[in-house]
Amino acid sequence: MIRETPEDAAPCEEPGVVRLDAVDTLDLHTFQPRDTRSVVTEFLGEAAAAGHRQVRIIHGKGTGTQRRIVRSILDADPRVISYADAPDASSWGATIARLRLPHPRPAPNALTDPVAGDP
Repeated sequence: MIRETPEDAAPCEEPGVVRLDAVDTLDLHTFQPRDTRSVVTEFLGEAAAAGHRQVRIIHGKGTGTQRRIVRSILDADPRVISYADAPDASSWGATIARLRLPHPRPAPNALTDPVAGDP
């Protein structure tokens, strides 16, 4: 869960937590640096599950610490095919990552899949 309260956020059962619709851009300026790893990891999962093939993570230019953290997360995440600096004016203030889409599970086939309890 992302622990922020944007105006368009949907309420969640857990106090202080809202569920956001999966989007293709994450701006880390609104999060505490200590939350970067969990926020980015959850964002990647939600974006991939929503079918986004490419996402933008805005970490800012600053000293480059956030950028290094984000890229270490991307290096370790199997959903990430590749990443690079944003090609626009953001350049090294944002990272664009290409994602693998999850493989859909095939529907069970009554002719080939055994049913639990059948001999």
